[in-house]
Amino acid sequence: MSGAVHLTQEGAITTLTLDNLSKLNAFDVPMLHALDAHLDQIERDESVRVVILTGTGPKAFCVGADIPAWGSLPPAGFARHWVRDGHRIFDRLARLSKPTIGALNGHAFGGGLELAAATDIRTITPRARIALPEARVGVVPGWSGTQRLARLLSEPVVKEMALFARQIGAERCAVLGFAAEIADDALSAAHALAEQVLTLSPRSTEIAKYMLHAGSGEDSAAMIEALGSGFIAASEDKAEGVAAFAEKRPPNFKGL
Repeated sequence: MSGAVHLTQEGAITTLTLDNLSKLNAFDVPMLHALDAHLDQIERDESVRVVILTGTGPKAFCVGADIPAWGSLPPAGFARHWVRDGHRIFDRLARLSKPTIGALNGHAFGGGLELAAATDIRTITPRARIALPEARVGVVPGWSGTQRLARLLSEPVVKEMALFARQIGAERCAVLGFAAEIADDALSAAHALAEQVLTLSPRSTEIAKYMLHAGSGEDSAAMIEALGSGFIAASEDKAEGVAAFAEKRPPNFKGL
C-alpha cells in the first residue's frame, strides 16, 4: 500500500496532509506525484490564501523518504529521478506565491525536514525532533538539506545533524528561529497563524515573499523578473503595446 497526500479546503485555507501512517509518513513515489499535483492546483486557485502542511498521526510529520521506494534504484535513476524530482517538487512548495505554514505534528527527519524547510514558517509540538540521518543508511541529503536548510540554519547546526547524526529538539528549533511557535497541537497553532494571514493584503504578502526570496537566493532570477513583470504589466505602455499589436498598427508609447 502506498501513502497519500490529502487536500482539504476550509474557506481560503488549504491543508495538505501526508498520510503514510504505518511508515511515519515517509515519502514514496505516489506521494511525491500527489504533492506535485496539489501544488499545481493550489497555485492556480485564486480562492486559496494560505497553505498548511502537516502529517497524519501523533508521532511524525514525516521521517523522510521510504527506503524501499529508492533503495533498489540504479545510481543514474536515483540521481536523475528520485533526487531531482523530489528537489523540483520541494522547490515548487517553497516558491508558492501564497504563504505556507508547516505544522510539525511530530518528528521531521531527512526528507521530512527538507519538506518542512520549504514552508515559510513552522509550528512544532514539544515532543518533535528534527534530524538529517541520511549517513546512517549511506546516502546524503538530496532534497535541499545542504542548500535551503543551510540558508535557514547556521552551517554548524546543519553539520551537527548531517555529519554527526544529532537530533535537535523543539525548544532549540524555536531558539534557532526554525520554529515560530511550540504548541501541543501544532496544527491548531498553524490554523491560528493562517487566520491572521487572512486579515492581510493578498498582494502585499505575495510581493513581500517575492522580495524576500529575491534577496535570499530562493529562485532569485525568477523572483526579480516576476517583480519587474508585475510592475510593467500595470503600465499604460503595456496596454498600448498589446492594443497596437491587436490592431496591427505602430504603438504610441508615452513612458507611462
